[in-house]
Amino acid sequence: MAKIIQFAEYRSKLTLKLPLYSTRVAAGFPSPADDYIEARLDLNEHLIKHPAATFFVRVEGNSMIGAGIHENDILIVDRSIKPTDGKVVIAVINGELTVKRLKLAQNKVFLLPENDLFAAIEINEEMEFNIWGVVTNVIHSV
Repeated sequence: MAKIIQFAEYRSKLTLKLPLYSTRVAAGFPSPADDYIEARLDLNEHLIKHPAATFFVRVEGNSMIGAGIHENDILIVDRSIKPTDGKVVIAVINGELTVKRLKLAQNKVFLLPENDLFAAIEINEEMEFNIWGVVTNVIHSV
């Protein structure tokens, strides 16, 4: 289940450029850091490709932990991207929002969790179903 927290229609007008260091951070053995700033980085430019079609939702639950999506993460969702097989999507089923992986197979639509404790959802004719957008990024606190 996901909860909408903010639309980003006017996001393109807001910029916040923070330092991007040219030195990469070693994920293995430590490396000496040099204080050279390569450029200024605006996360809007990297995370939001279509501002008028982008919104954020906060995650509730743990059905997508295998995809790196955890409780309270913020998802960046783009409504302009075509929802194709294998994409992580925000869907509405009978009025309830959910985040799942879209599976299209044999003229059927499935929403797959990324946690073995949850079952796949097969969409049928009796369900009210709509895809709101494709998840493009996850903002996850460590």
